Amino acid sequence: MSKKSEQAALLAFLAGAAVAAGAALLFTPKTGREVREKLSEAKDDALDKLKSCSAKLRSRKGASDPLNYDGGDCWI
Repeated sequence: MSKKSEQAALLAFLAGAAVAAGAALLFTPKTGREVREKLSEAKDDALDKLKSCSAKLRSRKGASDPLNYDGGDCWI
């Protein structure tokens, strides 16, 4: 897969995710406050996972095999 097609696929995915998130917010039966609280919790969870993954990557930076794939335990 070429770099341009990878970028296009990523952009399409992000655009689709944004549209789906917007639709979900518009059609949710919950109040605005409940939605904001849930989104805040999801954001905090995602940030915690991202920080954990970046710490793992930083600790592996000096490893002998930089392309060692361990199964993707850092996927969000």
